[in-house]
Amino acid sequence: MHSAAGLELVRRAKEGDEVAFTSLLRPLLEPAYRLAFGMLQDRALAEDAVQEAALKAWRKIHQLREGFQISPWFYGIVANECRMSRRNPWWSLVKTAAPAGSSVAPDASSAERIDLRRALKELPLQQRLVVVMYFYLDVPLEEIAGITGVSFAAARGRFYRAIEHLRSALGPEEAEA
Repeated sequence: MHSAAGLELVRRAKEGDEVAFTSLLRPLLEPAYRLAFGMLQDRALAEDAVQEAALKAWRKIHQLREGFQISPWFYGIVANECRMSRRNPWWSLVKTAAPAGSSVAPDASSAERIDLRRALKELPLQQRLVVVMYFYLDVPLEEIAGITGVSFAAARGRFYRAIEHLRSALGPEEAEA
């Protein structure tokens, strides 16, 4: 958001204008939720992570550097919030399983989505972050490198290692689909 209007909103938000901040953040909330859900694989935890990230962004808006786009800055806060929630001891207690006694068989596409989710969960967190940002949010690898604080080569390496892991986890039939 490098437009004059966008720069003005950032300036006003830094001065404490909640309406300006809300205007900046509103279009980022849905992509931020997709990022959090991709990282955490749990709707409630993803919603909590985005809400907490929005609060932190409001408190730290003055740290947004001049000329820096708000979207990568905010996605970085969301990603950090997801990492923090994974460190919480309660994370290990959160399980998403089918209800007991459920006899409804998933269709083929549902089974493929479940396999993909399972494979994503198996990725190391840093690799999962790159994959989710690239495929779920259409963020280019150059921006992902900036958001995650690594070099472009490191981001690209994480991406390719994650793709190789997903291909082997899904098998040749699913990986080609």
